[in-house]
Amino acid sequence: MSADLAAADVPVPDVVRRTPVTIAMVAGEASGDILGSGLIRSLRKRYPNARFVGIGGDEMIAAGFHSLVPMERLSVMGLVEVLGRLRELFAIRARLMDYLLANPPDVLIGIDSPDFTLGVEERCRKAGIATVHYVSPSVWAWRQKRIFRIARSVDLMLTLLPFEAQFYEEHQVPVAFVGHPLAERVPMEPDTAGARSALGLDQDRPVLAILPGSRAGEVERLGGLFLETARQLQAAHPDLQLVVPCINREREMQVRALADALEVRLPLTVVRGRSREVMAAADVVLLASGTATLEAMLLKKPMVVGYRLSNFSFAILSRLVKVPWVSLPNLLAGEELVPELLQQDATPEKLAAAVQERLDNSKERERLKEAFTGLHHVLRRNADERAAEAVSRLIEKDRSQ
Repeated sequence: MSADLAAADVPVPDVVRRTPVTIAMVAGEASGDILGSGLIRSLRKRYPNARFVGIGGDEMIAAGFHSLVPMERLSVMGLVEVLGRLRELFAIRARLMDYLLANPPDVLIGIDSPDFTLGVEERCRKAGIATVHYVSPSVWAWRQKRIFRIARSVDLMLTLLPFEAQFYEEHQVPVAFVGHPLAERVPMEPDTAGARSALGLDQDRPVLAILPGSRAGEVERLGGLFLETARQLQAAHPDLQLVVPCINREREMQVRALADALEVRLPLTVVRGRSREVMAAADVVLLASGTATLEAMLLKKPMVVGYRLSNFSFAILSRLVKVPWVSLPNLLAGEELVPELLQQDATPEKLAAAVQERLDNSKERERLKEAFTGLHHVLRRNADERAAEAVSRLIEKDRSQ
């Protein structure tokens, strides 16, 4: 299947609307739960009497999904945590497979969480059940031999990013680029003034958003580095407002402890959650590599990416990674729009200089805004509808055979 789908609002034949179907879905994380809920609502337009069953969270359940086990039992991060839960995870997979093989759905859709979902997809496909994987693993970036397992496991891959679809086409894996749901939720023009007002920030003073990551290890490696960068910037520009959003109380306490350890007390605003609002309020964003770079791009914000790993981990990954950049804006653009200061280059001096350049250079900010706007349009494809259209075509193709 081509990555370029037909328009998402193409009318669906009445026979599709009347036909009862069972659609199995498996999501293991909050982001997958959100994707799944949007897909359920769009699929229900095509199949009003459809039954949705599998593993999902509160968002999917609110959309009419029946979860066989609580989704949070799959939401495990970190090697130690996974090892401690292996027996339970195997038991959940066995229970799920028993159900799916005894009650074969018309299609199984695994949403992200590839370590769990791809194994389920592979077994279902061998049993004759049509399979879809929604959200590509980073197979295009590293461990590219995983493409062979993916090819065995899925009848259709749904990607959020266009260069991912190109990779699958090159390897003859049926694929559809559906766009990124986040591009629908973020407005084309950010409300910077409104965000500053909501956060109690001065409208006339520059704002630096600092996002060292959401996990304890990331904050440990990057929090002090980013705060020292902010200290250097604030010493030269006392009017600079510094804001750090933290995902929970634990990360907030961790950031405050790192700030207290500095020789100079920073005029730091720390908020719980609200990372999108903080980035919307900013003139520049200093952040770790990850999904936050995509969100900052959609908000049209100049950014500087900094990241550090242990020297051992970095040495291994640098051999495995097959792409020239780590941040999504650069990967999407195919050029370096965003400075990436990694490992030994991630110093307070270099990070501060890169941030300062983006604070001072109005022409560069305008150039970035234009480039980021173009990329926003590329990703804004009505992902829920396009994904539902691709899935419905697979269902009908499978039924017609």
